[in-house]
Amino acid sequence: MAGKQGKKRELRTIAAPFTVAAPAGARIRDRLCITPGEAEVLRLAGEHLGRHQRADLAARVRIGEVRKKDTRRAERKKTLTAVSSSRWAGAMTRADEDQYQLSLRCLYDERTCLRRAVRTITRRLAVPCGKRVGTTRGYPTQGERFQKQRRLQVLQARLAGVEARIASGRPAIVVGGRRLLKTRHNLAAAQLTEQQWRQRWEAGRLFLTADGESGAPYGNYTITVAPENGSVTLVLPEPLRHLANAPRGRYTLSCSVTFHHVREEWLDRVTAHRAVRYDIVYEPGRGRWYVDASWSADKAVLPSPEEIRAFGEKLLGVDLNADHLAAYVLDPHGNPVGEPITVPIDLTGSTIQRDGRLRNAISELIRIAREHECAGIAIEDLGFYDARQVGRETMGRGGRGKRFRRTVAGIPTAKFRERLRSMAFHQGLVVIAVDPAYTSVWGERYWRTPLQQQTNSKVTRHHGASVAIARRALGHRIRRRPGVTAHDQRIVARRATGQAVFIPRMRGTASPPRTASTPNTGGNTRLRQGDQLALFPDPEDRSRGHRTSPVSCDSANSGQHR
Repeated sequence: MAGKQGKKRELRTIAAPFTVAAPAGARIRDRLCITPGEAEVLRLAGEHLGRHQRADLAARVRIGEVRKKDTRRAERKKTLTAVSSSRWAGAMTRADEDQYQLSLRCLYDERTCLRRAVRTITRRLAVPCGKRVGTTRGYPTQGERFQKQRRLQVLQARLAGVEARIASGRPAIVVGGRRLLKTRHNLAAAQLTEQQWRQRWEAGRLFLTADGESGAPYGNYTITVAPENGSVTLVLPEPLRHLANAPRGRYTLSCSVTFHHVREEWLDRVTAHRAVRYDIVYEPGRGRWYVDASWSADKAVLPSPEEIRAFGEKLLGVDLNADHLAAYVLDPHGNPVGEPITVPIDLTGSTIQRDGRLRNAISELIRIAREHECAGIAIEDLGFYDARQVGRETMGRGGRGKRFRRTVAGIPTAKFRERLRSMAFHQGLVVIAVDPAYTSVWGERYWRTPLQQQTNSKVTRHHGASVAIARRALGHRIRRRPGVTAHDQRIVARRATGQAVFIPRMRGTASPPRTASTPNTGGNTRLRQGDQLALFPDPEDRSRGHRTSPVSCDSANSGQHR
């Protein structure tokens, strides 16, 4: 029994850090300041194309999961060409195929999550109430066990339905959004009138998407934006050609667009007649029309974490939390530099407000990284997949556990990573993702106290985690080297490397592990006076130890005193 209690829990394998890939493309937006008559033409075209696009999507779902050559795309495109045009038909069939494949992937992900939840609950139900078998703990009360049995039946029913859809190859797709569809039955809770809901529903089912074509005028023949004056022209479907105000069934809007964001990159593509996709969308909440331009970017080769460390570059470590970003700047040797950094984030309010605040926080991180001449930003590779699916079983019970799960689920990990990699890439910064295992625990244990002793600012465990994240990205160990004394101007260059490089002690000795700057005692097992960690060693006896100064130092490695 004593042997079991004394057995330490093994740490899981830490994955190697990796460089987050550069964005695969770009998407920009500008407003269309059009007249009511032009808005009516766009609405008629979008409704006409949307109706036939939904019919083609239903036909694609009925075909099921088949090989690409068996999707009958040519036959479906010929049918759509008769009621629109060849290019509109190609855009609709491609969009339907992408939507179908995305829905299938979502079904596979949902099946995986449901299986994980069913497996976790089944394993805990097999253990009697209040008992523990191995690492599995049973439910504390019979009432909670009964509720879990009911939930298990619900999950198994959902899993059976998902597996049936996967087997038939027919996912359930709602054009316009399933959430908005369900809102129709809860208008009072959503604070919407029936007319407002109808406007959103119809706007979400419009189809005004034109894929780009390399070699076509300005990269797109169906929807064209001229780079000279920003005029927007689109080809009307065949039944609406009588509304055209330009030759060959085209309709030219009276407004112009500018595309202020990455305008130079957009101009380079359209002037070279490279493919650019355009989407015309309507937002009923604002009563505005917008045009989105998107294109795929060339694959960029980014430096690896090993190359960044070899180049001797600084790194900014960032720890993402529910209400703020904790950051710290690290030098190439893994030593914290300067003061702890806290960037607040308010993730309340509407989706647009949350997204704007997140972009503002990321912009602040990029400014800090460029100010300190950092080569990149290190973040955790977070997903919280288990927390969202089996969080009730592993993340606490009752009101406290529910609040904690809600906090974890509200952290925008995926959106933060995508926004950061795109914005950092355009600023010449690299994003490195590391394994999140033990960063908060080890950051608080090994870095919070010395950082607090070094700086005058308040240091939290999240700042310690940011140091741990950046050290892992640079390839250093998270734990601080024991035996490192205070900062000294005479040996700062020689000591900096030694703080990050581990030199094993001689076999059979009892002295603590040393760094490259710690004196070698040979084969002696007794510590000399200079090797002992003292706050104020004898300043005259420099041959036997390190001379330290009672003043505060710049490096956090001086904070370990015993």
